[in-house]
Amino acid sequence: MPQPNVETSRDDYLIQDAQSETKLEFFEGQIFAMAGGTFKHAQVAGDVYGELRQALKGKPCQPMNSDMRVHTPSGLDTYPDISVYCGDPQLGDNDTTLLNPILIIEVLSPSTRDYDRGGKFAHYRSIAGLQDYLLVDPSAILVEHFHRVGQDEWLLHVYSDLAAEVVLESLGLSLSLQVIYQS
Repeated sequence: MPQPNVETSRDDYLIQDAQSETKLEFFEGQIFAMAGGTFKHAQVAGDVYGELRQALKGKPCQPMNSDMRVHTPSGLDTYPDISVYCGDPQLGDNDTTLLNPILIIEVLSPSTRDYDRGGKFAHYRSIAGLQDYLLVDPSAILVEHFHRVGQDEWLLHVYSDLAAEVVLESLGLSLSLQVIYQS
């Protein structure tokens, strides 16, 4: 993998990413290996994905797991833990990149939590159709829900009670914290 100070084209990144055993993130000519998750991280991501998959079965919106790359208009290529699109998926790069997620969910890791809340969220906000961004802490009962209320305006709702439900109006459903943290 190239060193972070070596410029790489996006086309070269796509080739390297397709051949890599590790997921790679790309921004401004730089390629970065994405951090692996813990057992609890994978468990929470799997539970949330499974709940969304079941809740959206037969509906026009579908969840994707962390194997689906997302490209932002600001230039970031990354693999969120979960993304959801509605209607027809807009795909690029030979159907390996989703361009129109309506919801993105990141399960936090100690090494990426600040990036997920800051820089990565700034990139995700450049996706015009993105309506909801969830940050799920696998080590504590904590879900941060950012909901778009205007072009450059986001409302934050923090959930920390197992009896709470995250309301996702854009999908017409709620996610129970009890289900998110069931394992």
